[in-house]
Amino acid sequence: MRYSTEKRKFGVVETYLLIGVLLLLLIGIVAKGQEPLYAEYRGVRLGMTMMDVRTKLGEPVMKSAEQDYFVISPSETVQIAYQAEKVVTISTDYTGGAGAPDYKSVVGDSLLQRPDGSMFSMVLHNAQGFWVTYNKSASTVPVVTITIGKMK
Repeated sequence: MRYSTEKRKFGVVETYLLIGVLLLLLIGIVAKGQEPLYAEYRGVRLGMTMMDVRTKLGEPVMKSAEQDYFVISPSETVQIAYQAEKVVTISTDYTGGAGAPDYKSVVGDSLLQRPDGSMFSMVLHNAQGFWVTYNKSASTVPVVTITIGKMK
């Protein structure tokens, strides 16, 4: 039985290659963690103009210089708040939870479940200058409200 007594050593190239791969993986994980999960509603984003919102969502049921109210379906409505004709808040209600995205795709895994059965979570995206909340009421017909707001 023959075997080599030479130990295989990592050369300089292999060591730098391994370090490079590990750094790329780490950067990918950190970057993914910083990316907001939920940053827009049906193509409407914070900072858009009132005209662009109305082009995307159609004619609001109620409108003013400060706020528009849209009825998307019998179970889905959205309110858009403006400052100087730019979107600063997007708040969507899903009656009965119908059509609402899963909370994990909005705020991630953290969700406060209150004793009355309601649920809430808020995520701050400081680097991007906005926050997102997920709220589910405990009523007989629960309402899921997802709100995106610009930080002051």
